Amino acid sequence: MNIAVEISMYPLAEEYLPAIQAFIDRVRSNDKLQVLTNTMSTQVFGELDEVFRTLQQEIRASFEEGPRAVFVTKFLGPASSQ
Repeated sequence: MNIAVEISMYPLAEEYLPAIQAFIDRVRSNDKLQVLTNTMSTQVFGELDEVFRTLQQEIRASFEEGPRAVFVTKFLGPASSQ
């Protein structure tokens, strides 16, 4: 099952851009996912388990590396066949 996720990262630090770029770069390194970015969010497209596994891994890395951050996500599942 393929899904789409829109995710925004808000590091709680004055120098916030390096943390955001590091997160995006790590997610982009998974060649099984399609990743698009704009000024407000990143969209991640792929198979549900792969998307969740990657986001869990990279959000954890962001929390461990710092700075403290807020993540806001929206999930879009597959279209209903009904």
